[in-house]
Order: sequence, then structure tokens, then C-alpha cells
Amino acid sequence: MANIQKIKGFVDLFPEEAAKFSFLEAQARDIFTRYGFGELRTPILEKTELFQKSIGEDTDVVGKEMFTFPDRKGRSLTMRPEATAGVVRAFVESKTHQPGRISKFFSFGPMFRYERPQKGRQRQFHQLNAELFGAPEPQADAELILMLKSFLNSIGLEKLEIELNSLGCHDCRPAYKQALVDYYKSKDKENFCEDCQRRMETNPLRVLDCKVPTCKELVQDAPSITDHLCEECKAHFADVRAILDDAGAAYTLNPRLVRGLDYYVRTTFEVTSHDIGSQTAVAGGGRYDGLIKSLGGPDCAATGFACGMERLALLLEEKQLQQPDFYLAVVDNRAANDAMLFAQQLRDKGLRGEVSYAGGSMKSRMRAANKSGARTCLIIGGDEFDNKTVTVKDMAGEGGQETMTRDAYLNQF
Repeated sequence: MANIQKIKGFVDLFPEEAAKFSFLEAQARDIFTRYGFGELRTPILEKTELFQKSIGEDTDVVGKEMFTFPDRKGRSLTMRPEATAGVVRAFVESKTHQPGRISKFFSFGPMFRYERPQKGRQRQFHQLNAELFGAPEPQADAELILMLKSFLNSIGLEKLEIELNSLGCHDCRPAYKQALVDYYKSKDKENFCEDCQRRMETNPLRVLDCKVPTCKELVQDAPSITDHLCEECKAHFADVRAILDDAGAAYTLNPRLVRGLDYYVRTTFEVTSHDIGSQTAVAGGGRYDGLIKSLGGPDCAATGFACGMERLALLLEEKQLQQPDFYLAVVDNRAANDAMLFAQQLRDKGLRGEVSYAGGSMKSRMRAANKSGARTCLIIGGDEFDNKTVTVKDMAGEGGQETMTRDAYLNQF
């Protein structure tokens, strides 16, 4: 009988890889709570209409990429392809909004999209999200971008590039969409890829984001959204930029930057990293003021961002995560029980590490200590067992070692 294998595009995260995700979540909790954000956990499964209404039925996500199926009563359910819609649904359903009140949430978890698996992008992927409700001011946009930058710096990413744009609002965007459609017609629709030919009718802005070389070349001279902003949108965008300038957060203006989801308005941004040489997009977001109202909630401003955790985990391959404090090597079988109890005392002191369960050769135990990445190798052999001592070997630096009583070693912590 053949072994049952995992589904294509779904990945098992063994301890070494899962540790990267845990590290990212811990850093996010630390940074985001400094800004007053609290964690919100929403279901993986939602009603399909939630994503149809929020993301837009004409988007690639809803049209091509969702995992959708009927339940036993024939109701259409979807495994969430992104987090924001579920967070908004929870916010509206809880009826906790009050005029003038600002709500800040962050969340982690798996998302699901049916697309071609590749390195850093699977059909089950993980996102880290932050959402800020109730603040229409440009200061909220700028604060989110600065918080995101602080988080990415905290995980060791320094070579960051922030791209910034404004998509206008529901008042000024229609004229821009029409200008785009007129421009596309002047270039002959048939010269664009099939997806872009469809997008011209359903979502003209998405054509600007096409990665097909011929389409990229065709839109080089397309009208810029910043030339079509109303006065309020211009002022809002200017304030966002001024705050980032004063905070020393470098950015570049990219009038071709659009988001793949219909609900974005005004400020939109993307962050890329150059920490492993080639440019890698690691986060993106923006403002989506009309989404909460469209899902039955109050007319409430909203802004947020999402980070792809798989992309960040790839970047962490070049970084050194937290090392174990010790590896306790047993080289005499008589010492196995003593070593286990000593390791427990070390863990009670807050140290992290593991112990070999039985005796073995010094050579094999040192190989295991090296493989563990521990800062210190603790050795208990026959002499150490007889004398209630431990030999402490530095696995970094000069690699020296000394023998001391176990109580003396414990009393250092």
C-alpha cells in the first residue's frame, strides 16, 4: 500500500523551520503591542460571500484562486485567502465600534490560494497582519508604515525599500480609471495578455501591476494616478510623506503601485528587502476606508498591512536565530540519570538545551554538541559522576574548558 503524501502546495514545518515562524510571531507581538495593537484570532473558514463582497468578484483571487466548497447543507464556504476580510467581519459582528474609538488588531495564521507552488509561495501560506480601524487621518497610515519598518528591523532586515503611492478615493478614482481605459484603447487591446484584456473591463488599475514583459512596456507611459487626485487626497498623501520624511524613513514614489484587492483607497505601500542580494517583496498594505461599511458595519476608516511569513523565513536563513544554551553530553552510562536531573535544574534556571539520554564516545557526543549549535557543551563522564562535577566546554570563542561542581555551575544563573 502506497504511503499517503501531503497535498501539493501544502508544506510540513519541522522544528528548524517552525522556529523561524515562532521567532517572527514573537518579534511581531513585541513590536506591535508597543503601538497599542492587540491580537485577534479569526476562523480559517468563512462564508464565500464575505470574500466576494470584500475582495471583489472580478479579482484574480476570487475568480481563480480560492478554495471554495459546499458544506453538508449546501452553503458555500471558503478557506480564507487573506486576513483583512475576516478581521472586518469579526469587528462588525462584535458591534464593539463606537464613534471616535480607534481599534487596533494584529493576527497570524495560514491563508489559502490555489496558485502554482514555488519557493516562498505555497497554496497554504502564512501571513502576519495589522489592521487599524477608526482613524481617517494620515498619521495612522504613517504610524503603520513606521511600525512595519520597526518590526522588519527587529528581525534583522536593514536593507529595506519602501514604495509609496496614493490610489485616490471613490470620488477621484473613476476619472482616473476612464483615463486608463482610454490609454489602453490607444495601444490596441490585442497587444495585451489575456488577463489584462479582461482586467481592462473589470479592474483597469490591475493592468499596471502585470508582470508580463509586453504589458509592462505598454503601460510605461500610462497616466499617473497622482495627476488625478482630488485636493483632499493630495493633502492626505502629502501629510503621510511629510511624517515619513521627518522620521527619516526613506521611500520612493511609485505611481504604478496598486494592490490586487478592490478595497484599497488613498495610501498604498510595499516594502522590499535586499538583504539576500536580489529584491524580495516582504510586505504590503494601505488604506481601505469603505470596506467596513460595505460589509454591513459603520462608515469607519481603516488601514492595514500584511507580511508573507514564508518570504521572511527565507530571509532568516541568512540570520542567526537564538542558539541553545547547552548540550549535556553523557559519556558514561552510570551518569545518565544524574545528567537528566542536572539538565532539569538548568531548565528550571531558564536555560535552553538538551541532554543525551545514554553514554557514548566523547567523539560522537562532541559531534552531537556541534550539530546542536549550543553555546556550551556540558560533559558528565565517569570522573564527573563520581565527584558530582561537570566539565564545561566553550563551543564558541577560544573553546576552553574547565571542571567545577554542579552546584557552583548552577549558582551562576
